[in-house]
Formats: sequence, structure tokens, C-alpha cells
Amino acid sequence: MTATDLHPVELAPPLQLSDVTKRYDSGAGGEVVALSHVDFTVARGEVVAVVGPSGSGKSTMLNVLGLLDDPTSGRVELRGQSTTGLTEVQRTDARRESLGFVFQDFHLLPTLTAVENVRLPTAFLPGDATGRARDLLERVGLGDRLDHTPDELSGGQKQRVAIARALINEPDVLLADEPTGNLDRETGTAILEEIRRIADESAVGVVAVTHDDLVTEYADRTVELVDGVIQRE
Repeated sequence: MTATDLHPVELAPPLQLSDVTKRYDSGAGGEVVALSHVDFTVARGEVVAVVGPSGSGKSTMLNVLGLLDDPTSGRVELRGQSTTGLTEVQRTDARRESLGFVFQDFHLLPTLTAVENVRLPTAFLPGDATGRARDLLERVGLGDRLDHTPDELSGGQKQRVAIARALINEPDVLLADEPTGNLDRETGTAILEEIRRIADESAVGVVAVTHDDLVTEYADRTVELVDGVIQRE
């Protein structure tokens, strides 16, 4: 099976966890249960905030959702089909085709311009994505910063570049790790308004892992994790 075999199943959510448990070996024969029997779904056009104290399992959940880590048990479904058994190459293809990632620290390459950073995920795909990269940067309000490198951009502008990069392959879901973590409140509000607009206009599902209460104000739903268990939704 290849990633392109993961065709959308009619009416299926773009990303879903079913009874997912994740355990890690803690050494000396012990183990840590990072997630325990988690059921979670994000719908198209829905913004979900995942909150909880440090060590609650939020990052592990994001890694499992992003196909960066396998659950110990349970099922991860992408566009209605299980990802169990995919090879690493197939998982990479599936991530590129269906998922976009937005990181707290932006992860922009310092020597590349905004346009070059945005089109980076398409580097090994046929065709030239420069036009689409420019369109996305204009969409997030950076039409006048196309040829600027990251050191010529503010924190909020860097995050907008990161959002545009996450959208370049038209994903079903954006996975955001502390998207406002390095931003002041005014800039964070502007970024969240942009994420909310993208979800509404493009029907992209958004999962934002956060400690910032501001994020929950823009979410359709808030999920609270405590000790790897969903306590409140």
C-alpha cells in the first residue's frame, strides 16, 4: 500500500484516534503510560485546543496524530483509513499529503526567503510551487515580505510564514504545537484569527496543543489531558 491508497472515505473525519494507548520504557523494567485509551476526532473546519499540565501527554498525542510516533495499542485513522502497517516512506508521504505542522519555534531555514521556506515541502514534488507559495503568503498578509529572510521578519511574521508553509500541500489537518508560545498577546491574537479564518474558509481541521488560554477562545472545542487521560471535553 502507498500513501495515495489512503483515499478519503465518504463522511469520515480527516484524523481520528480510537482507544489509543502509548507506553514508554522508563528503564529498570518500568514503564510510563503517556496516553491511556484516548478517543479523539477532529472534523473538517474544526479548531480543537488540547490543554493540560506539563507531562499530561499533549506532546505525545500530537506526535501520534502527526504519524511521528506509533501508539502501543489502538488505531490511528487518516481520512478514514488505518495507518497501521505503513512503511516509513508511506508515513512520510501520508504526512506530506494530509498534514501540516506549525511549530512554536517556527523552524524556518535562516538562509531562505519567505517564499523559499514556504515552498520547501514541495522540493521533491514535480512542478514549481513558487506561485502558490506567493499566493499563500499574500493570503496571510505577507505580500510585501516575499523575499525577506527570517532575520528580517518579526515573530508574528515568522509564524505566518510557518502557517503558509503548512498549507502549501493543501492538508486536511493542521497540527500546531504552542502556536502562540513565542508571541506577545496582540500578535498571538492576530495569529489565532488567521488560523480561525483558514479553518472556516478552507475546511482545514486544526489541533492546537497549548498552555495559552487565549487559544481556547478561538477553538470550537477544548480537550483537557491529565496523566494521559482525557478528563474533560
